[in-house]
Parts: sequence; structure tokens; C-alpha cells
Amino acid sequence: MKGAFASWPNGKKIAVAISVMFETWPEGKGPPNLVQRTQVRHGTVDHQAITWPLYGGTAGVWRIIRILDQCGVPATFCTNARCAEVYPEAVAQIVRSGHDIAAHGYTQDLLLAHMATPEEEHELIRRSLDVLEARTGKRPEGWLSPVLAWTEHTTEFLVQEKVLWQGDANYIDLPRRVMTRHGPLVHIPHSDYTDNRVVWLSPRQYYDVYRDAFDYLYAHEPMALLVLTVHCHFGGRPLMAAVFNKLLRYFAQFPDVWFARHGELARWAIDNELDEITYARRFFPA
Repeated sequence: MKGAFASWPNGKKIAVAISVMFETWPEGKGPPNLVQRTQVRHGTVDHQAITWPLYGGTAGVWRIIRILDQCGVPATFCTNARCAEVYPEAVAQIVRSGHDIAAHGYTQDLLLAHMATPEEEHELIRRSLDVLEARTGKRPEGWLSPVLAWTEHTTEFLVQEKVLWQGDANYIDLPRRVMTRHGPLVHIPHSDYTDNRVVWLSPRQYYDVYRDAFDYLYAHEPMALLVLTVHCHFGGRPLMAAVFNKLLRYFAQFPDVWFARHGELARWAIDNELDEITYARRFFPA
């Protein structure tokens, strides 16, 4: 029913969307959230910090693809464009396995919010999309900004580049259509709790958080959406991959679960002309 209260396809009770973050940094750099509590002195070359994220492209992404394939669950791989240049075989396997590739900037240190001008931001978006299109044969239909650092210009630039959805939204529960001067785009909510939150904790906490959230939504909030995020360089390691695998198998036990790629969520919002379905509208009808 267009423009009114809709439902998930085939009457599914809950949608589960898997965001796999396939990330990299420039040569000689690494992420700030490292597993080592003791850091080397300032000015010292930290080879552990530099090499630690390389695991994502050499092993982690492959393990995550295998788990998804074994569970029969589709995912959206939010991919730095440089990953396609450095790890082309892994990107090719993502496509062969039937998963979607969305653009996730060029590298993790180039943030849209840090660009000096709107023109530089637009050029970074275009460059990232162009690289991924050249390496995969298909222009990405989605975008998620590194560290969610988007600007007031980002949505408009994405529409100009023919992007269908943006995954940076932290103000909504369900996908919503956003109208711009150049046409519509869908905002899709991102995860509130991702695997790198447990970098110094037990991976079991990740499992408990998502199982409890799923159980609550499945029992009490029909037409809910649960977005789960896992990083190749962290969640692709056996300690985290074990609970990721366990979660997918737990979700799959339930009937009426729609494992949705982000592009499918976006097309659902576009097809139903849904500018927003608020919580009040869902559960406090007038």
C-alpha cells in the first residue's frame, strides 16, 4: 500500500541486514582502535598497528564470505575502494557469492567531513565509486561513509552519482525515502553496536547484545529491522567469527525472517513511497 503503513515482503516479521565492513588504510597507517593496551612511544614505528588491519584482506574477508555462504545468508559488503585495488580476488569472490558491494570511501583515513571544500567531497565520492565500478563491473548502488562522517552535502552528491541508498542514518529505525533536488535516495539505519566495540572485552558480549535485541524485536515489534555489522579485520578473526556464525544460525531458526541486502531495503522503501514510518505511527495509531 503505497505511502501508507507497509509490510516486509511476503509478510516477514523481521528483517536482518548484515553489513560487512571491508576496510583498509594507506601504506604505513592503521586504525586507532587496536587490541594492544600498551602503545609504543610517540614517534616510534608501530608495526603491529600497521600490519594488524591487513588481516581483513588476507584472511578475515574470506572467512566471513565462507560463513555467510554456509549459512545461506546474503550480505552487503561496505568496501573501501582501495580494497578492490589491493585485494581484487576477495572482491571478485564477494560478487561470485551473490553479495552486494557498497562504497565505503577510498580509505578509512579520508573522511568526507574532513574535506576542505564540497567539491573535494564530491570528487572523493566519485573516485570511490569509479574504482569499485571498474574493478567489479557494476557501479555500487549504496554508500556508507567511513566512521559515518558525512556532511550536509553528502546525500545530494550521492544522488547525483546515481546512488540508491546511504547507510549513515542514526535517527531512524526503518529505511526511509529522502527527496533531494536531483531525485530520491533512501536512508538506511546503521548498527548501534558493532564488533569492534568488544576489542578489549569478550566476543560473547557481541552475541548477547544481538541475540537479545533480535528476541525482543521478534516478539514485540512486528516489521522490525536489525542491522548487524562485522569488520573483516576484526570480526573475521576466529574469536569473533565464531559468535558471528552462531548468531546467523540462531536467527535462521526462526520463521518469518527476511535476510535483506541493503539494496533490497532501499527498493522496498522506494516502491512503497515511504518517506518515514515512525514508531508512533506503527504502535500508537490515531
